[in-house]
Amino acid sequence: MPDDRCDVVLYTSEHYSSLAELPVDHVKDIVDLWALRTSSLMSRQDVQNVLIFENRGREVGATIDHPHCQIYAFDHVPQRTSQRLSNKWQPDPDLERRFIEFNGWAAWVIAAPIYPISIEIAPITQIANLTSLSEQDRLSFATILKNVMQTIDQLFDSKTPYMMWINQDAKNSPESWLHVEVVSPWREKNVSRYIAAAEVATGEFFNPINPEDLAKRLRSLHS
Repeated sequence: MPDDRCDVVLYTSEHYSSLAELPVDHVKDIVDLWALRTSSLMSRQDVQNVLIFENRGREVGATIDHPHCQIYAFDHVPQRTSQRLSNKWQPDPDLERRFIEFNGWAAWVIAAPIYPISIEIAPITQIANLTSLSEQDRLSFATILKNVMQTIDQLFDSKTPYMMWINQDAKNSPESWLHVEVVSPWREKNVSRYIAAAEVATGEFFNPINPEDLAKRLRSLHS
C-alpha cells in the first residue's frame, strides 16, 4: 500500500506465542490499537475502508512466524466488503450453529462455508466499527476473540493455521455491522482441504464438514 497506508502490528515480544495464548488484558490492548489506527486512517481523505487481518501459519501463506497482524487502508471499498454492506449483513440467528455467547457478543459457524472451519464473531446489537466500541465492548470483544482462538486450537490440539479479518464500516455506510471472520483450511489435524476444479468452475463448494456438527464440537470444547 502506498502513502503509509499499511501497518504491521506485532502482538507480543514472545516469538512462539499467539493471540489465543495472550492474557485478555493484552488482547484488549491490541483491540485498542486496532481502534486507534482505524480512527486515524479513516480520518484521511484518501482512505475509504480499513481492513485488519491476520494470517497464522505457513499453510495459509504467512511468511513471518512471529505473532502479528496487518492493517490495510484502502482508497476504495473492496468489492466483497461492498457486497456485504449492500446485503445488510447481520449476525446469524440460528442458535444451532452458535457455540459461544459472552456479554453481548456471539460466535458461530456459518451456514454454507467454503473452508472446513468458517467462524464469525460479532456484537449481537449493531456496532459499526472498532472506534464505536465502548471500553466494556472492547474488553468483551477481546475476551470472546481470545476464547474463539483458544477453541480452534483445542479442536486439533495444535496451533491451527487460520486467516482472520475484521469487517467494519466504509465511509457513509449506515448499514455496517462490525464482525470478524476466521477461516482455516484444516479438515483434520495437518490435513488441508483443497478446493477442486469443479468448485472453482461452478462457484458451488462441497465442504466435507457439516457446520452444525462443527458447532457442536466447538461448543463442547468451550463449555
